[in-house]
Amino acid sequence: MSLLKRINEVDFTNEGKQDPAASPRKDGVRPKEPEVKIELQKFLISELKKKPNLSDEEQIYLIETEAMKFINEKNDRFSFEAKKELIDIVCHELVGYGPITTLLNDPDVSEIMVNGAEQIYAEKKGKLVMTDYYFRDNNHVLQVIEKIVSPLGRRIDESSPMVDARLPDGSRVNAIIPPLSLVGPAITIRKFPQNRLQVKDLINFGSLTEEMAQFLDACVKSKLNIFISGGTGSGKTSLLNIMSSFIPHDERIITIEDAAELQLLQDHIVSLETRPPNIEGKGDVTIRDLVRNSLRMRPDRIVIGEVRSGEALDMLQAMNTGHDGSLATGHSNSPREMMSRLETMVLMAGMDLPIRAIREQISGAVDLIIQQSRLKDGSRKIVNITEVIGMEGETIVLQDIFTFKQTATTEEGKVIGEHRSTGIRPYCSEKLERQGFTLPAEMFIGG
Repeated sequence: MSLLKRINEVDFTNEGKQDPAASPRKDGVRPKEPEVKIELQKFLISELKKKPNLSDEEQIYLIETEAMKFINEKNDRFSFEAKKELIDIVCHELVGYGPITTLLNDPDVSEIMVNGAEQIYAEKKGKLVMTDYYFRDNNHVLQVIEKIVSPLGRRIDESSPMVDARLPDGSRVNAIIPPLSLVGPAITIRKFPQNRLQVKDLINFGSLTEEMAQFLDACVKSKLNIFISGGTGSGKTSLLNIMSSFIPHDERIITIEDAAELQLLQDHIVSLETRPPNIEGKGDVTIRDLVRNSLRMRPDRIVIGEVRSGEALDMLQAMNTGHDGSLATGHSNSPREMMSRLETMVLMAGMDLPIRAIREQISGAVDLIIQQSRLKDGSRKIVNITEVIGMEGETIVLQDIFTFKQTATTEEGKVIGEHRSTGIRPYCSEKLERQGFTLPAEMFIGG
């Protein structure tokens, strides 16, 4: 049971007796906020205003100490547990993000979905569950959204009812409000793991094998242009983070994202982020603008968080004109489909190019496609590592190097399968060997 639910079920004015009628969603009736909580919150706001320059840690310490004094003066017969729960909730309101703060701090939660004030869903270990948490009303949800986007210089209102943002830890946030959202303000938060994932973690999770990791490490260091493809929530950004760690530390890296999420460990990194239009509809800076500008910044590597529009043309031109070793992600369900989507995105740039010319650009620019998928049991795996060979007539030729083959599903719904080499030695092996990487022949034995 949630802290907020438990606190609201306690009648603090009657020495902690349970209120049997109080339930957050029972018959659509939600309990009223206890008077002591409202008074405590007002008191702490006035105390915090007296010391405006405190850090988050200092604010939390002030809240905890002053709140305990206030509650003891108000009613010294509260149980210690009731006091602690009340202080936690008020602390979450003033320093955190309200009811979702506990979910944000839970390492088992990977995504949080707020559907208006009444419904908060969370993804735990790959499964979607409805939580006991809820907001006071729609204005309460809007206050939390403002708290997230304001420090980033972004805004959300009726004239601009959608926003992409990030939390201080890098977690991705999307918010949409009425009139576009009919259920009230909606928030979707995709959390970043507190401990940064390493390639060995993916091997332990069964997302890929040691041979696949060794092959990808050689490809990144040999400056192959790599595209990570996958559906929503399949783990593309996490994989991009891990693959970026293979880039040598003496190279200059330019990262380009809508909302900066990548957490690279190298020293020489310049992170670029798009900017939405101002209230007059002007001043926006797109991914395409940043890609073009990055070419003038002497990059050794260009890493694009997600390609979804006309910036695909500028990216392909960069890859074809000496900017090798670029990394990017895109949405698609298979490597072949990713090729088709790239064609479509190039056409979105507004250039009237023949399809054959576009395909030649793609086949000459992209060396490798990594297909990341989220399976039915919630696990995320690399299901294809596919090489782009070139053109054959009007068709781009693709060749699988590694695949994931599902063999069964347990009664609990867990997917059983294994990664396999297709038995084909990669066309890029010569380039890898020129860079000093000799991959053993056993790595590519099929079966």
